Amino acid sequence: MGVSMRDGAKLAAAEINKAGGVLGRPIQLVERDDEAKNEVGAQVAQELINKEKVVATVGFINTGVALAAQRFYQEAEIPVFNNVATGTIITNQFKEPDYDSNYVFRNSAYDVLQAGLMVDEALAQGHKKIAILADSTNYGQLGREDIEKYLGTKGVKPVAVEKFNIKDVDMTAQLLKAQQAGAEVILAYGIGPELAQIANGMAKLGWKVPMITSWPSSMQSFIDIAGANGNGVVMPQTFIEDQTLPKRKAFLENYYKTYGVTKIPTPVAGAQGYDSIYLLAAAIKQAGSTDGAKIRTALENLNEKVEGVVTTYDKPFTAKDHNAISRNMVVFGKVQDGKIVYAKDEDAKNAGVVRVKEKSSN
Repeated sequence: MGVSMRDGAKLAAAEINKAGGVLGRPIQLVERDDEAKNEVGAQVAQELINKEKVVATVGFINTGVALAAQRFYQEAEIPVFNNVATGTIITNQFKEPDYDSNYVFRNSAYDVLQAGLMVDEALAQGHKKIAILADSTNYGQLGREDIEKYLGTKGVKPVAVEKFNIKDVDMTAQLLKAQQAGAEVILAYGIGPELAQIANGMAKLGWKVPMITSWPSSMQSFIDIAGANGNGVVMPQTFIEDQTLPKRKAFLENYYKTYGVTKIPTPVAGAQGYDSIYLLAAAIKQAGSTDGAKIRTALENLNEKVEGVVTTYDKPFTAKDHNAISRNMVVFGKVQDGKIVYAKDEDAKNAGVVRVKEKSSN
């Protein structure tokens, strides 16, 4: 996830610099690896702010790391742009009335959106007996909470709620509990490797029910570990690796050529990383400054449309809404023989249509 995000961001910065940079100066990327550890993320944030004097930061793959690190940017009044992490609380961590302004922005599909889509898909398929499996991280447990809350609004109580840890390779105990409870579908919240072990565990038990997951079953690690057992698994996506639009085609061709690959390891992360740099550059240009408060104000009031590969961003943020993605922009992807394709024929047919943010969204 991190490599795809970083490489997408690097492509965008290179393109912007080739066209003259921002305010007549090149974008300089300062890279750090937070190792998906909360304490390392917090240390890195302080180093980037105090030593490197960054004017903004993009990234954060993990919800826990984001929550631990972004408070330093908030205190320093430096914009921080989450382009992968999806925990719903991320953009709500510093909201009114406790804070006059919020320096945290995001262009990934936050968990409330994903949880609602996952539940609605399970119910639309006619399933009433739903099992939830979620990892034990902040990400997994906050996502599970969002799923349970949304199920509650539909008057549905899950028949089983099970937890697993990062690096677990045997999900037999959790799956047996779900199976014995009569689950007709599994909703799973986690990242690629462990989601793959759920798919493998179901195959081992000879138990075949639909599996609907949070977005990371589109990761290459899921595809590699699950193999054929992953076929048919569906997940919400902001970006499917197709070349229906000129901007998308150019991005994919550039990515493949630059990094010597035939597919992006985690397409969603690569695309959102790329778009986050363009959004930030547009705000700095509009602000006419690298002052944090001015960049934040510009992001909340972007005058010009920003053409990205996920969407064309038309006033994606307001002072009260720091999430660029609304529910209507998210589609279901499906694992099919090593690739992520559109799960629904209708979405495949409309792949060339740019999905734009609903103005009423908050």
